Amino acid sequence: MCSPCGNKKPRNLCGSKIAQLRRQQKPALSQQALAAKLQLQGIDVDKNVIFRIEKGQRFVRDMELKALAKILHTTMEELVRENPSPAEE
Repeated sequence: MCSPCGNKKPRNLCGSKIAQLRRQQKPALSQQALAAKLQLQGIDVDKNVIFRIEKGQRFVRDMELKALAKILHTTMEELVRENPSPAEE
């Protein structure tokens, strides 16, 4: 059985990118506003789910990823792209 406290590995690749893009919107979107936009797309989430996604504490479903990309004006590929480490650049 998996312990939520003992495993600190992120459960998604896109959380930090979602947070970054959410804050870059003009005007910046709150987590609550992003959740509301997702609800309009038929995705049942609230601000607590957005928080957990951004912190890497929750998996992101493919339909959620697609809706997030649309709302944040980016691609699904960009959301899951891992940032290269300084040694790889």
